[in-house]
Parts: sequence; structure tokens; C-alpha cells
Amino acid sequence: MDNQEIIGKGTWIDKLAFELIEREKNLGRKLENIRVESGLGASGVPHIGSLGDAVRAYGVKLALENFGYKSELIAYSDDLDGLRKIPEGFPESLEKHLAKPVSLIPDPFGCHESYGMHMSSLLLEGLDKTGIKYQFRRAIDTYKQGLLKEQIHTILQNSTKIGNKISELVGQEKYQKFLPYFPVCKNCDRLYTAESFEYIENEKKVRYKCQDTEIGSKRITGCGYEGEADIAKDLGKLAWKVEFAARWSAFDIRFEAYGKDIMDSVKVNDWVADEILGHPHPHHVKYEMFLDKGGKKISKSLGNVVTAQKWLEFGTPKSILLLLYKRITGARELGFEDIPSLINEYNELEDVYFGKVKVDNQAKLTKMRGLYEYVNLLEPPKQISTHVNYSLLVELCKIFKDNRIELVTKKLLDYGVIKISEPEITKLIEIAGNFADEFEQQEKSKINLDQISRNALNELSEALSSDEELEDIQNTIYQIAKSHNIQPKEFFRVLYQIILGAPRGPKIGPFISDIGRKKVAELIAKQV
Repeated sequence: MDNQEIIGKGTWIDKLAFELIEREKNLGRKLENIRVESGLGASGVPHIGSLGDAVRAYGVKLALENFGYKSELIAYSDDLDGLRKIPEGFPESLEKHLAKPVSLIPDPFGCHESYGMHMSSLLLEGLDKTGIKYQFRRAIDTYKQGLLKEQIHTILQNSTKIGNKISELVGQEKYQKFLPYFPVCKNCDRLYTAESFEYIENEKKVRYKCQDTEIGSKRITGCGYEGEADIAKDLGKLAWKVEFAARWSAFDIRFEAYGKDIMDSVKVNDWVADEILGHPHPHHVKYEMFLDKGGKKISKSLGNVVTAQKWLEFGTPKSILLLLYKRITGARELGFEDIPSLINEYNELEDVYFGKVKVDNQAKLTKMRGLYEYVNLLEPPKQISTHVNYSLLVELCKIFKDNRIELVTKKLLDYGVIKISEPEITKLIEIAGNFADEFEQQEKSKINLDQISRNALNELSEALSSDEELEDIQNTIYQIAKSHNIQPKEFFRVLYQIILGAPRGPKIGPFISDIGRKKVAELIAKQV
């Protein structure tokens, strides 16, 4: 295919969906309903990365539909997973439930039927608030209804072959000794302590013993119970090394992305799907993890979780979707301080989409328009919205803490930034106010300045920090620019970059007066 040919809407999402369709055609499979899947972990607090898995899978679903195919997203909650550790901020009373399936553990906050459903609901709420549509399936229902029983039977029949292959592929020898299936112990309700060692094929039962095991670095004591479990009637679950394959086969999944932290599991599951279950494994794409600003993986156990709920206190749903649809590869550092630039970037995309800003490169224009459409879940608005620089709102919210909505709105009207008050602007002021209250000081990124600009900025900084009143700040800035042979328009642009991190803003003189001359003088001094 010609590299210059534009696929679909020109984004990585379209390319991925196109590759998926071509692969399915080569496999000779029917394309009546192309199911994509996202696995939801239910054992820890879901973060932006967890949300990203489902949001991106939904993007692929949208692209498939744009190509003319029917598609749906299965959001599968692994709520039979055993609790491995207590998340940061959760009660220590959960200690007694370690290794039990999270759907059998009471919700410590008392608002859901189980711990597992509490965690699942946090992620589903994030999906709902960003407009993602999905078919929700729970592991506990899937197993109780026997939807995987044929796959479990086939896997256990081939357990010796699978155990040897796991050892060969990833070096794990555990499943050469035990079956890749964990029943829930009938005596203590624990999952990972109940290790099955024999499959009675004609009865479809496993024999197991509940014994001590290590989860992470923690030793969990088994109760010593020995018994049998019926794979169709008693509660239990497949090990991760084979469970994905069983789901792909049972639900006819054609696409699933994965993080590099589960590469080994995916490698084994692909082989099990292809060679044991006779179901070609889904098309995959590997994505990198989100990192915190210190370069550490965003993790439930480390307590550095960026959740959708917290993000939406400061940012818009569109800012989350833009973050996740911009690209899929490459590890990215992520923090709430990225919100202002993402909201402003969305406004820039909208300007391009509605032709307010021209882009000459056709491929770039198509990609930007396509990205905007995906961020709007392929239902873009009919007309451009009123844009207000988020950083401007944050600065104004720092000034006005009482009657904030009313006073910030008045300033926006005074500056001519908006013509009328709108609900969308009110909501933006509200979340920018949350941001201003939570993050008092935000470091502005350094701007490349030549010596002439530095000299002019130094002079302006001294004038603004002086105890003498300036009759006309706007005119003072203009005169300083002229005296240093700098185009006033260019000098204003530099000042907007220093104050707002953006090339434009309201009339600079009154704005500086509102923020406070000495505060602006300090911002300038940090840059020069």
C-alpha cells in the first residue's frame, strides 16, 4: 500500500482497524459483528491507563463502523481475580480477604454488592462520563453461567502440553506441576491457595489441595482442605496464562490491546487460542504504560493513581479522550498539570476542523480533523464552540475566590473574550477553579529568548515591580518594545507565553492589572 494513501480519517485508529479487517479477510472469518474487548481489572483502583484500554478499543470499534462493519466493545471485568494486596488508602481489615475472589469480598465502603463491583463501577463511571458505550460482562457471571466450560475442559485435557509450552515460552514451570485452573476453596473461599493437580475428564472435575502460596512477596496460608470441584457447577477460574484465550474463543473476540506488563501472558494465550482452542487469536496492539512525573509507572499499589474521577474535577471529558486518542505507542509521563495544554489543544483542533485556522499539508489536515472527530466519538458538533484559554481561567480563578463564577464571567465579558455567559463556560470556570485551588503554583516552562528580548523584559519587570503607579500599563509595554526595536505584537506574544503559556490572551494591560503587577514581574524575572 502507498504510504501516502490516507486510510479512513488518517489516524492510527483507522490504520489499526484497516489492518484488523485485512487480517480477518485473510483468515477467512465472517465479519458480521466484529467484537473488540477490553479487560477491566477489579482488584485495585482503576486509573487513566485502565480507562485507556477501553477507550482505545472503543476507538477501533468506531473506525470499524466507519468502514461499514458492525462492531461492539465487550468490557470484561475480571471480578473473580483474587485480592493480591490492599490498595493505598483502603482499610487494613481487607487483610483477612487476601487471595479471595474480589466479587466475594464485601465492599469496605458499603455502597456496592462487593469489593469487585465497587472497583468495576469506578471504571464504568469513567467510561460513562466520557461517552463510551460498551457491553459489560463480569467474570463471576461468565463462570457461573458456564460460558467458558467447553474451553476449560479442552484446556484441562491439554494441561500437560500447555504446562510444557508455558515453560518453553516464558520460563514459568508452575503449570508443569499444577493445572492452569484455580477452584475457589470450599472451606476458606480462597482462590490462589487452592492448587489443582488432577483433572477427572469423564466427571469434568478437578482435584485440589488448599496450601500455602506466595502472592507477590506475601505468603498466604492455605487451610489444608482437599477436595474436588466441578468445572461447570463450582466456582473457580482459569489462570491468566490461558484465560484470555478462553474468553477470545467463547466471545469470538477479534481485537484486544495489551500493556507491555502482560506481554508474557498474551504470548502464551495467543498460542493456546491458536493451537489448543482452534480460535485464531485476536489482532493486537501493544501500548506503553503511563508514568507519573517522576518517571514511575502509575500504579494502584504505589498510590500515585490518576483516576478519571479526579481528572474530571479539573478537566473535561474531551481532554481525557484527546490524551488517549493522540497516540498509542510510547511511554508518557502524565499528571494533572497536563490538563490546561490538553484543553487548549482541543480548542486548536476545533479551530482547524471548522476552518478557522488553515493547515496547508493535506495529510496533516486530514489527521487533525480525524483526531477531532474521534475525540467527539465520530459525532462532531455542527458549529464551533466559544473558546476560552484554560490557563487564563486558572489565573482569574486565583484572583477571585468568592463569587468566582460571577466575577470571572464578568472579567471575560469585560475583556471581550466571550460575548454572553454560557453553561459550558460556567462549567469550565468551575473546573479551572478546582485546578487553581488544588495547584496554587504551577511552574511555567522556559521560553527561548534572545538578549534583546531579555533586556526589554528586565526593563518591564522593573517597571511593574516599582512602587510607583503606572498610568497606562498597555502603553508602558508598547513603549518598552519600541525602544528595544521589538515589534509590539511580538512582545505581547512573549508576555502571553510567560503568563498563560499561550500565544494569545485578553488585552494585556488590564489583564496584568487584574493579576497584579508585582506577581507578573516575578513571572517575568523567572524567565530572564
